Amino acid sequence: MSDIFSVFTKPWKEPLPSLADKLAGLGLGGVELPVRPGYQVTPENVRRDLSAAARTLGERGLKIASIAGTVDEPMIAACGDAGVPIIRICMTIDPTVSYAKQIDNYRREFDAMVPLLDRFGVTAGIQNHSGNYIGSAIGVLHLIEKYDPKHVCAVLDMAHCGLDGEATAIAVDILKDRMHGLVNFKSAFRNRTNGPEDIASYKVHWTTHQHSVYSWKELVACLKKISFSGTYCLPAEYSDPDGHGPRMGDDVTPYLRQDLNYLKELLAN
Repeated sequence: MSDIFSVFTKPWKEPLPSLADKLAGLGLGGVELPVRPGYQVTPENVRRDLSAAARTLGERGLKIASIAGTVDEPMIAACGDAGVPIIRICMTIDPTVSYAKQIDNYRREFDAMVPLLDRFGVTAGIQNHSGNYIGSAIGVLHLIEKYDPKHVCAVLDMAHCGLDGEATAIAVDILKDRMHGLVNFKSAFRNRTNGPEDIASYKVHWTTHQHSVYSWKELVACLKKISFSGTYCLPAEYSDPDGHGPRMGDDVTPYLRQDLNYLKELLAN
């Protein structure tokens, strides 16, 4: 498998041809499309529109390396038709409900989907996510360890591991046999939002590589050690300095370019 660099296109809702031209000009080889309401491909039209999107992007030298969507029959079939290998999902956890029961429920859902995933040659990629999700590498392993990675794999996101206090080398070692060609590179830290006299309150700030809670250089070294090969996805999440949510559209581009160039430099050395 040859390595490519992709970006999660969540910040852009513009027509796909102009977006594809823009992203190809940055030196990317692929994208992760959000298949969500309000985006270029929506869940209700995925079977019709995903293959068309793949052709549009392919004309600009970009492949759809993954989508962010639901793991259900229409989505799996559409990915199979369009040659999209991975559906990335994060697993929510309701803190008011038994964790063990929720894990059992997720496994039953995966069990039902495995024949379809196998039939269409698609993989469900489980990404760890801080907050009310399965947030750690060890949590993802616990969920998916009984499955063949070609059906259900891990998508490691060290930004979320770092926010939850999981060390890079340990996280990579935990998931090294469960990864299937997709890893995320994004960055965050926690900002204190009140003074030292008060009970501490923090907010996550999404940022560029040099301010990350973990070392991109260490993550690349760990991935080289396990001979990882596949797609290096930049989720392009950067906080608006005014606290109004994430930066969107072309406001993302200067920060994305910084991170992409740095990641390419690390992998070249």
